[in-house]
Amino acid sequence: MYQLRRKQLVKTDIATCWDFFSSPANLSKITPAYMGFDVRSEVPERMYEGLMIEYRVRPLLGIPMKWVTEITHVKDYQFFVDEQRIGPYKLWHHEHHFMETPDGIEMTDIVSYELPFGVLGSMVHPFLVEKKLNEIFAHRFKVVDELFK
Repeated sequence: MYQLRRKQLVKTDIATCWDFFSSPANLSKITPAYMGFDVRSEVPERMYEGLMIEYRVRPLLGIPMKWVTEITHVKDYQFFVDEQRIGPYKLWHHEHHFMETPDGIEMTDIVSYELPFGVLGSMVHPFLVEKKLNEIFAHRFKVVDELFK
């Protein structure tokens, strides 16, 4: 299993930060355009435990792929967790944590994931999957920084 951890200071208050990140509709705003990210299911204004969300993404060579996540845990203004139910990973568990600081909201992402295809998945991880995830989260960091100046 692999893990990606990212921290970012979001220069806003907890209510504004939470409202933005807990709205499934906003995910496409912080995802690189080349991913072809498209929310396919109707989504409520705010997420809740048990919410299933279907997306269409094009993570590799422009090939469309179905991705379904379930919001498994929500503690308002503190954290939420999404887990892949259908998609490219053998396991995908993404924790989003929010903590108030004097300078804004410290947002921490912890993504634990496992690749399919055993040894082959492990072989492509460093130059394909890990690289792509770092690229996606770098884009997200930049966009969030610009949105919350």
